[in-house]
Amino acid sequence: MNDQQKNNSDTKWMGAGLFAAFLASLCCVTPVAAFLAGISGVASTFSWIEPFRPFLIGITVLLVGFAWYQKLKPRWDPECACEENPSFWQTKGFLSIITVLTALLLAFPYYSEAFFPKQNQQVVYVQKSQVQTITLDIEGMTCTGCEATVKNAASSVDGVLEADASYDTRKATVKYDKSKTNRETITAAINKTGFTVNEK
Repeated sequence: MNDQQKNNSDTKWMGAGLFAAFLASLCCVTPVAAFLAGISGVASTFSWIEPFRPFLIGITVLLVGFAWYQKLKPRWDPECACEENPSFWQTKGFLSIITVLTALLLAFPYYSEAFFPKQNQQVVYVQKSQVQTITLDIEGMTCTGCEATVKNAASSVDGVLEADASYDTRKATVKYDKSKTNRETITAAINKTGFTVNEK
């Protein structure tokens, strides 16, 4: 295999690693992208990928690791004493960029909440008898990006005082003013995101 073919092969490994990282993070990127695009109804579209995430992460690490191995191993061709200048796409610098991008994609669930707007904290006085707390079972949450989407949807309903969600328990807890809203309105707001509230 000549240097040109080897460089092309290295580029393919890099691309495959980046693609695997993108697939691994797709279930987490989609809720945030949907929110930012204003089409929150597709937030849970790729939640079915979540069970495969550990395998995709493993494949990503192997592919990027192999690309680094190919790039760093000594090359010696007794028939060619020439030095070839590879294009930028075939350099260690580009592989470093790919490695950082894959790391950012794989870590996306841990910083995805930063993309959602902070809820304005307002002091609201409500009679204790008017405050209702409900716990909702939510289908489709797989990461902190999903949590943030559900929490943001519930918090956007007028009359909601507090909202929290956990993908671990697949539940959302919402505290609201009964005189301003109700369970059905909150459920409808969450269902609009693409996640589903299980009614008992």
